[in-house]
Amino acid sequence: MSSELDLSPHTDRQRPEDGDVAYQNKKTDMKTLFLKERGVSVFSRLESLLIAFSPSERLLLYGLTVVLAVSALALLSGVSSYVSTTVPTAGGTLIEGEVGPARFINPIMTLSQPDQDLSMLIFSGLMRALPDLPAEASAQAGGTLVPDLASSYSVSDDGTTYTFTLKQNAMFQDGTPVTSTDVLFTVQAIQNPDIKSPHRADWEGVLVSTPDQRTVIFKLPKAYAPFIYDTTLGILPKHLWQNVTAEEFPFTSLNTHPVGSGPYRVASTDTDSTGSVTTYDLVPFKGFTLGAPHLKHIIFKFYSNEADMIKAFNAGKIGAMAGVTPTDLPAITRADDSTILSMPLPRTFGIFFNQNHATVLADASVRAALDTAIDKYALVEKVLAGNGVVLDGPIPPGVIEQNASVSPSTVVASSSSLVENAQNILKRGKWSFDEAGGVWTKGKGKSITTLKFTLVTADQPELVKAANLIAADWKAAGITVDVQVYPLSELNTNVIRPRAYDAILFGEVVGREGDFFAFWHSSQRNDPGLNLALYANSKADSLLANARATTNKKERDRLYAEFAALVKKDNAAIFLFSPNFIYIVPKSIQGISIGTLSTPAGRFLNTYQWYTDTEHVWNIFTNDVTATN
Repeated sequence: MSSELDLSPHTDRQRPEDGDVAYQNKKTDMKTLFLKERGVSVFSRLESLLIAFSPSERLLLYGLTVVLAVSALALLSGVSSYVSTTVPTAGGTLIEGEVGPARFINPIMTLSQPDQDLSMLIFSGLMRALPDLPAEASAQAGGTLVPDLASSYSVSDDGTTYTFTLKQNAMFQDGTPVTSTDVLFTVQAIQNPDIKSPHRADWEGVLVSTPDQRTVIFKLPKAYAPFIYDTTLGILPKHLWQNVTAEEFPFTSLNTHPVGSGPYRVASTDTDSTGSVTTYDLVPFKGFTLGAPHLKHIIFKFYSNEADMIKAFNAGKIGAMAGVTPTDLPAITRADDSTILSMPLPRTFGIFFNQNHATVLADASVRAALDTAIDKYALVEKVLAGNGVVLDGPIPPGVIEQNASVSPSTVVASSSSLVENAQNILKRGKWSFDEAGGVWTKGKGKSITTLKFTLVTADQPELVKAANLIAADWKAAGITVDVQVYPLSELNTNVIRPRAYDAILFGEVVGREGDFFAFWHSSQRNDPGLNLALYANSKADSLLANARATTNKKERDRLYAEFAALVKKDNAAIFLFSPNFIYIVPKSIQGISIGTLSTPAGRFLNTYQWYTDTEHVWNIFTNDVTATN
């Protein structure tokens, strides 16, 4: 007998279901028939039940079914909302009007507001300022800064050496990497006196070295705390600019067709018959180091004057305007779908005395009386339509935390009492009023002095209106003043630079970093310094020098507060007001964050976060969405 198992197939042992195709098909048909009969049976029973219900019972059943469906949908919606987040998404267009052409879209040559606005969007620097108030920032700075093209930086213990490391993914809008040589080229171009950059003073004496392609070292001649703000300067691409001579710098087409590394790039332009650009269409630059912007288009249209721009706004051709003067606000008729933002600018408008040019202004009682006679609150209402702050010192609001220079009082003296107070100050200063001549005089015989002088200002509507209102206040107190108005260019060339004025009504752009050295240090009394009051006080000089050298914000604020009190005590100038900046934007634009501005272009600091469209994203994907934006 064989001991092996027979494993060969035998038809008499084969299971039918294993080999009979006909059987398999029959089995499938039976299963389908069973399911059909079962389904018909279920629906038949349901139909029988419905027939058995009374009309009112069927109505109740239908109602409960609807309630159940709605409740289920609401529950699903609630769960979805709980586990998801609304985030900005790409889309939307902002069309903004500008007064005047953009000629120098170049961070080292910017002059006009259109130049500065487009440069802010197209270029980026080693650091980028955030749109916050200085009071919200750290104790080491006048406002929050974040690395932009830089990945990190360090400052030496003595405050004179700044070392920056560039991000590996930093690139220009033509796809070329940003390197340390681009930074070196930009700074050297600013420092070149033949190029005549308006920002040259910020970089005077700064030495730049580049040990490698990603490292930049700045060496300052002495500690200067606000220098970190200078590193927000936009960087030029060396490979495009290196063959442009100093003489050609203002004329190259790169000024009107720029390439930078900022959040937006130029997609297209429109020109008029003369070849001047009338429209810029900017689109997101996806390589921007802080994330691709949301708005798909920012379009700038240029107008010759503010009246034409407002006309275009009222006609719906543009949706945003910046720098609208308060007196023109009533002319805006299409404001229902717009948001009007009024925010402080760190600017000080005042009357600065040249005591060397008009010796009558060297009398302390005269300067005090002139200050007392002015109704400053009326100026803010009549000149700025309330869009400003009354000042009582050289420091505008938002620059230092405890700003003693801004008068917090809400008690407003009447015009008659201001006049009386001013006259009493003059009388105590040995001045007497000559009723016949209608003037104040002091002294006797040949040494008699008459209180009269000239006030000059620029031909800007707000300044002219303010000058005339101030002259009226002084006239009410018996003080004789002659108001002279000059075109801005002529005022700068023929009056300010040679210091050929008795008193001048003008404004100082302080900036968020709060450096008052150029405006008040005695070394800045002559051109190109900006000490229009020709102020000279050794203690003030010491305070200013120490303040700009310290990196501790609280200590710097203390020094500046002491400086402001000293200037006020000396009546070196009459401080009038700090105007607000007015910006009109569509209500559809979200994500706008504007704190204290250094310049109007600062409104675009976080423009890469502006949006009109949103989408719901589950929380587990939120980090991914944030990372890509």
